[in-house]
Amino acid sequence: MVTSAGTGLDGSPYQQYLYAYPHKTSYRPLRPRPALADVWRAEPRGALLLYVHLPFCEMRCGFCNLFTRANAPAEQVTDYLRQLRRQAGRVADALGDDARYARAAFGGGTPTYLTADELTELFAVATAMGARLPGVPLSVETSPATATPDRLAVLAAHGTTRVSIGVQSFLDAEARAAGRPQRRAEVEAALAAIRAARIPVLNIDLIYGIDGQSADTWRASLDAALAWRPEELYLYPLYVRPLTGLGRRAHGRADWDAQRLALYEQAVTTLGAAGYRQESMRQFRRADAPTPDGPDYCCQDDGMVGLGCGARSYTTSLHYSFDYAVGVSQVRAVLDDYLTRAADDFGYAEFGFTLDGAEQRRRWLLKSLLRAEGVDAAAYRARFGGPPGDDFPELGRLVDRGWAREGGLRLTPAGLARSDAIGPWLTSAAVRDAMTGYVPR
Repeated sequence: MVTSAGTGLDGSPYQQYLYAYPHKTSYRPLRPRPALADVWRAEPRGALLLYVHLPFCEMRCGFCNLFTRANAPAEQVTDYLRQLRRQAGRVADALGDDARYARAAFGGGTPTYLTADELTELFAVATAMGARLPGVPLSVETSPATATPDRLAVLAAHGTTRVSIGVQSFLDAEARAAGRPQRRAEVEAALAAIRAARIPVLNIDLIYGIDGQSADTWRASLDAALAWRPEELYLYPLYVRPLTGLGRRAHGRADWDAQRLALYEQAVTTLGAAGYRQESMRQFRRADAPTPDGPDYCCQDDGMVGLGCGARSYTTSLHYSFDYAVGVSQVRAVLDDYLTRAADDFGYAEFGFTLDGAEQRRRWLLKSLLRAEGVDAAAYRARFGGPPGDDFPELGRLVDRGWAREGGLRLTPAGLARSDAIGPWLTSAAVRDAMTGYVPR
């Protein structure tokens, strides 16, 4: 039996966004460093995901705890692209000639912080890795300030199939309250440019739980987003995390959980009426949008190859990356370290977490359970040799609360709303202890 985790179901519905398992704060230095050729030797390499990380933004949003640097000097961006190409060469050598990529994603940071010419160089790096661009589904993140026609033309020319833009709020005052000063006119111009570029899938990110936000202002942002008929919407509850701009402010309203839950439920109703299908607590897809060409991008899947100083890579039993930081000075230190490394250094894994059989089962369960379709019991049995209920009898507690059905394998609407409590509750004791021992930097 897999060791049961925690008892956090009675706490806040907003404990942690489990977008990847195990969380990067559980990673530790790998000693000795394993060679990537050994790490990947026995792994399936016929349908990989290439993830390229750009750690640059035009500003640092108040809620952001990602690995990113604002307003980097031009020469550092040039150096980063050069080093990215060096890393790509070593990683490609380690994976071998039989590596094939079924999809790709550029994230950050903000990839479109790069100029159009620099984006062209970024695509050259991805192509050198063996990714067919155009040719495979590609998702790229952007921002209102950087979604310009010349940059979008480069994305379209290389077959980008999805662009995700972080709007957060269409109301200028709310955007400022979230630590993201922007103007509505800039947002609308960016969205118009994306639609003009004819990229198949537009995703708009919005945030709820911002100071001063009400049901009326939230509806205004939802309506403004829906006016563009985006193929996808991602709705994020606001979190205030250490070392972020908002984390340095007082933020302790007693009714915050209730407000976020009410705004979430309002959005579920509004988007459902507008013809959107809920895929997870955060993801909503327009029901009449074309089926994605290839599998959805999922940052948890096995077989992910990461390039860049903030990227993770996932094999069946090892998740690895470079060092992790959030604070400005520490991010710059990690970035400087990446930029000064010898090329041969990129042939090894630096920081990571080794997943034993129990952790592999737990990860598979979590990344399935927190989706609207739930756990495919037959697929679980085929992969792990037994039913998920035998490994995770604690799922019955979700059924007892009305948060899950089908033996705990599919969340109810009330359960989906509490995904950010259920995920941490199911996190293993080993991962939780490692995360607790991490000192924010």
